[in-house]
Amino acid sequence: MGGMPLNDMPWWRWRSNARSALHMLSDPEFHETIWLAGHDGYGDVTDAVYRLVEDTWLDNWSAEKYVGTIFRDSGEAALVDVAVLRVLRIMHQVGPDAPFSAYMEHHGWPEAVRAAREAHVRMASADGEDPDTPPRSLDVLRIMTRSA
Repeated sequence: MGGMPLNDMPWWRWRSNARSALHMLSDPEFHETIWLAGHDGYGDVTDAVYRLVEDTWLDNWSAEKYVGTIFRDSGEAALVDVAVLRVLRIMHQVGPDAPFSAYMEHHGWPEAVRAAREAHVRMASADGEDPDTPPRSLDVLRIMTRSA
């Protein structure tokens, strides 16, 4: 997310939050080195899910509603919808306060990670950024979304 904020989108701050969440949810190395290891500064899996859905209400309606404001096109929105549904299903089954290991042990976790990865790669590529850079901390995200 080196070039963010991407203020070419009307709701770029929401896009930044969704991208950050998808980035964290989609990176198995990040899962091992940050979430499982309990490192501070990145939030936990529940925080990532909330960042993905809290402002957008993607837990209640399709990302298609936000094409042209948060998401660039229907293809991007469709990938985000798949990722949101898979991650939320796991969250509802294991509970929002479950340790991250419970998410990783869930039979649907690999598919949720894959779906988040597809959405993240599509969004990062559309924004002209390398999808394989490590996720940024929440402090960096706050700084990046503070000003246009």
